Amino acid sequence: MRIKRTTPLGTTARRTRTVAIAAGLVAVAALAVPSAQADSNPTFSASQLSAASDAVLGADVAGTAWNVDPVSKKLVVTADRTVSNAEIEQIKQSAGANAGALKIERTTGTISKLLSGGDAIYAPGWRCSLGFNVRSGSTYYFLTAGHCTDGNPPWYTNSSNSTSIGPTVGSSFPTNDYGLVRYDNAAVSHEGTVGSVDITGAADATVGMSVTRRGSTTGTHGGSVTGLNATVNYGNGDIVYGMIKTNVCAEPGDSGGPLYSGSKAIGLTSGGSGDCSSGGVTYFQPVTEALSAYGVSIY
Repeated sequence: MRIKRTTPLGTTARRTRTVAIAAGLVAVAALAVPSAQADSNPTFSASQLSAASDAVLGADVAGTAWNVDPVSKKLVVTADRTVSNAEIEQIKQSAGANAGALKIERTTGTISKLLSGGDAIYAPGWRCSLGFNVRSGSTYYFLTAGHCTDGNPPWYTNSSNSTSIGPTVGSSFPTNDYGLVRYDNAAVSHEGTVGSVDITGAADATVGMSVTRRGSTTGTHGGSVTGLNATVNYGNGDIVYGMIKTNVCAEPGDSGGPLYSGSKAIGLTSGGSGDCSSGGVTYFQPVTEALSAYGVSIY
């Protein structure tokens, strides 16, 4: 679910955003599309799966996300309701001899970015969720989604933009989906917690890991990691790589919020499809990559 901002940060058409709290997400229903080789259940090598992934990327169909399933050893391609049957055929044709390595899953929702440690943060025109508080020496920052910080906006604690937090000092989107904001207002607290959970460090996700997500729209929800190194095509050139795939629900406004396992920071909410009534699929930016990129640490 991708939550889009209503006010674009520039004149480029591909940056069009909708208000975080306005969009809805719909649950995922899996539908395996048989290939010509389905009956023989062939196995595919790492190089074949990599070639299939490159082919899906080359097809450039918005509303798709894909990752290698470690159990079936196939490339799972999730296609939202905007993807036509003709576009699915286009993806399969692009894969050529490796088309049998594809497992197509349909979702009735739309894969979109989620705008809005779970606490609400505001830029002029949109809302997101704070991810994790971090530091470098004696300077304090927080991490959130890069599609939230795209354009380097200032940040506030309230929707009227009257209480400043500080400026965006780093932003990476697309390709990645993380951003860094500095605390310039000494009156704004910055505890090392997510809700009541003390976050003591960061870790990489593993398939099957039990995780919890917190966001300013839907609060706290749990689930598990279902895939790693997923690529998500949000459309209009907004493609992100290396995402964590989960069955945790999220809704518009939850973007940037934290994914954690116990006391360990795991990821930042990027996007997906679904809602917290019927469930869904949500993708997360690995937090360890963001910590390394900015030279900051959990405290």
